[in-house]
Amino acid sequence: MRIAATIARYLMGAIFLFFGSNMLFHFLPNPPMPPGPMANFSIAMAESHYGVAVGFFQVAPAILLLINRYVPLALTVLAAEIVNILTFHITMQLGGLPMALAVAILWVLVFLRVRSSFAGIFEPTPQQ
Repeated sequence: MRIAATIARYLMGAIFLFFGSNMLFHFLPNPPMPPGPMANFSIAMAESHYGVAVGFFQVAPAILLLINRYVPLALTVLAAEIVNILTFHITMQLGGLPMALAVAILWVLVFLRVRSSFAGIFEPTPQQ
């Protein structure tokens, strides 16, 4: 399990570093958008520069995963990113859903390795 979690951590770090960097520096060509909600969403993200924030919150935890520092913090930030990625692909672009599910599985593998760091948030009431 330790080796699988380490491989998952590196893969997830590389994926988020690459695609987060693309959101910041736009080095991959964008295919033409089909009309509809996906195009509207993408235009809103681009015009508002919201994509820059999303890119930052993908790159920063990716670096933490790759250097194996503050992994629980990186997983916490990436959990929100992954929920948004899954929601996007479920509601607007089913074609990307397999990759999104693969990243979610990688997240779970890394989470299981460091789950003791999250023990306190699963308690019904805080300990005094």
